[in-house]
Amino acid sequence: MLRPGIVLPALVALATVLLGGCAGAPDESEPPVITEAPPTAPPTLIGERVELVVFGAASLRDALAAAKSVYEMDHPTITLTVAADSSAALRTQIEQGAAADVFLSADSVNAQRLVEAGFADGEPVAFAQNALALVVPSSNPAGIQAPADLADPGVKIIAAGEDVPITLYAQEVVRKLAGLAGYPAGFAVAYGANVVSREDNVRAVLAKLELAEGDAGFVYVTDAVSSTQVQVVPLPAGTNVAATYAGVVVGDSTQPAEARQFLEWIAGPDGQAVLARFGFGPPP
Repeated sequence: MLRPGIVLPALVALATVLLGGCAGAPDESEPPVITEAPPTAPPTLIGERVELVVFGAASLRDALAAAKSVYEMDHPTITLTVAADSSAALRTQIEQGAAADVFLSADSVNAQRLVEAGFADGEPVAFAQNALALVVPSSNPAGIQAPADLADPGVKIIAAGEDVPITLYAQEVVRKLAGLAGYPAGFAVAYGANVVSREDNVRAVLAKLELAEGDAGFVYVTDAVSSTQVQVVPLPAGTNVAATYAGVVVGDSTQPAEARQFLEWIAGPDGQAVLARFGFGPPP
């Protein structure tokens, strides 16, 4: 599907010399007539390939793989190299000098921090929205039927690191759950006590639950629908949160115009069509 930039091969023309005259000795009073093929134009450079390095949140991994194919097909001089991890980890790498052109975060906070610290070119651009899902392994070893069960003694909750966006979103959901009638006193504290693992990013959380190495955890809706090895435990109305994704052009990008073009594309109709295939909603 890739159409790399090419240099048109040079056309080499051989001049054909036609000598006028009749049979026998030439008539020296008439100079020979020489006809040459028209000169060949120099090779035309269609375009040099430009590599854009895109740092994207782990929850975007599958969507960005599809976006790479579509974007490169429509922009034959661009090659996208995608690195996916926790938004907080990627932001730190950029601050420490990692070479990147575009940063796509699972929140607006990390993108804004790059702006405030002088590591971004321009303001954050919101490009997608997500929501949370409480998932358990398909076998549901702890028999979790409702979010209230997350506070039961012995439940093993898989979570991400403290600075990972999914963790901050999950804490907000837990806070809302703790305020519901019928939820046990100290629900939020009991939930925190049941966290047995802190993973690098949301995809690592999902992977552990797929392997039944924990009993439950919060991931994004897009992660939940991508897996056949977990099941979703519904959240009560009004307790979910909206996760707004935002991106920026990295200040040290060596091709800021192309980086800006890609960021605008992912936030525009064509990029939105790709993201929608993976369950992402449009930005607010």
